[in-house]
Amino acid sequence: MKNFLLSILSGLLLALSWPTYGFTPLIFIGFVPLLMLVYKIGQSDSKRKGLKIILFAYLTFLIWNYITTNWLRNSTEIGGWFAVLVNSLLMAVLILMYHKIQKKTNLKTGLVFWITFWIAFEKFHLYWDFSWPWLNLGNVFATSTHWIQWYEYTGSFGGSLWVLTINAMLFSLWINRKEYSRKILVKNSIVVLVFLMVPISISHLIAANYQEKGISVEVIALQPNIDPYNEKYNQNNLDFFHLFSELTKNQVTEKTDFIVAPETFFAKGEQLDKLQKSPLIHRLDDFVAEYPNLNILSGISLIQIFNNPYAGGEQTNQYNSYTWYNDYNSALFVYKDKPFELYHKSKLVVGVETIPYPSVFKFVLGNFMIDLGGTLAVKTTQKNRGIFTSANGQFKVAPIICYESVYGEFVTGYVQNGANFLAIITNDAWWGNTQGHKQHLNYARLRAIETRRSIVRSANTGISAIINQKGEIVSILGYNQKGVLKGRLKTNEKLTFYTQYGDYIARIAIFVSISILFITIFRKKRIF
Repeated sequence: MKNFLLSILSGLLLALSWPTYGFTPLIFIGFVPLLMLVYKIGQSDSKRKGLKIILFAYLTFLIWNYITTNWLRNSTEIGGWFAVLVNSLLMAVLILMYHKIQKKTNLKTGLVFWITFWIAFEKFHLYWDFSWPWLNLGNVFATSTHWIQWYEYTGSFGGSLWVLTINAMLFSLWINRKEYSRKILVKNSIVVLVFLMVPISISHLIAANYQEKGISVEVIALQPNIDPYNEKYNQNNLDFFHLFSELTKNQVTEKTDFIVAPETFFAKGEQLDKLQKSPLIHRLDDFVAEYPNLNILSGISLIQIFNNPYAGGEQTNQYNSYTWYNDYNSALFVYKDKPFELYHKSKLVVGVETIPYPSVFKFVLGNFMIDLGGTLAVKTTQKNRGIFTSANGQFKVAPIICYESVYGEFVTGYVQNGANFLAIITNDAWWGNTQGHKQHLNYARLRAIETRRSIVRSANTGISAIINQKGEIVSILGYNQKGVLKGRLKTNEKLTFYTQYGDYIARIAIFVSISILFITIFRKKRIF
């Protein structure tokens, strides 16, 4: 019963620490009950220790994953449950591996392995086909940005390292509470407190001395509040242009630099090779011609049709026996006296925009996806992080589309290519009025700190916002409100340490964890 309670307690502590409803400090003790449970089982005489550990750990992570991300089911029931169940299992396996390593080495080595291997797992979660980094531990500080201004040096993996280290230190105190004298316990407790408070103090010092630099940009973010289930895909793009004009007509002036509209705002798929002659482009060209400094950045759905299965590349979808097509979730950039530009979304939502390991699924499912009429079509991506430069050449904006904003090192690619501010366009309406859109907004604050780039965020139903270079939300347009958000932000040309070197903490963690793993295996072979 005690193990059962410890498992539940750990899951609840982790869940109740998470933004945007949680109490952040709980994250520093969230793993301690689970580590205590693993230690007790490991020291016991019971059989099937590994099975017990993975089952209790699975319960812990199932509680954490379900409470924090069950809102995914609003968008896709199967995908939501898959993310919760599989992610919990992967986390439980990490705990089992920690137990195995600790058993064959010692407690200190085991904890170092746990910390580094967990970070390695988070890094892995950024790249494999089932990528789901929503619960990477560094994200927990999304509403406590006054604690992590040093993310400009470490990225969010610095937060993960901080959380895991404090948990490991507190667990070690509990393990040694009977062996250490009171004096040593007090000394070690002070060390833990220092490890906790010094990063917070450094963060406050950085924030107090940081001054936003750069040219001021006037931006307008649209929030059309269109129901994506029953309304968005039943209108044509000229209807959406009329809505665009209606929302902006009383807000745009000669001083306006950018109008930003959300992901797939122009939702009726235009044909890519005919877009230049599209009535939509003509209307947008006429619109920007009326204002001297205006640039428009908007989400748009595009398709490209082929009669050859090899013409469209690896991400081509088959519609029927003689028609193939590429499907794009793109950002459209329109500016005065120049041809429009496009960026195609590259980080796709699994199960909605992309099929993981398509060769495997094709082998298993055959033509099942074709028989569904293309409802599981794969989006076509581009490899490089494209940026858009304003007509006057002063402003270089990163067109970050929805899910892409969750990936720290991915976003630095835009900045390395010259972006001096960030635009996030998204459609969070799929998740309903849940924690999903609130967490997504606040994760953007981490990207602002990591890159020291201001952000304009345009969301279909909300939450639209302007975020400064310290990750502070300057202005906001709430969920389920129709309107525009107008404000000013600052550009920045300087590259942060994290922008230059990326997820170096994760790369070090991968090296350390793999080294411990191989050394442990080598010792085992040597003994026997």
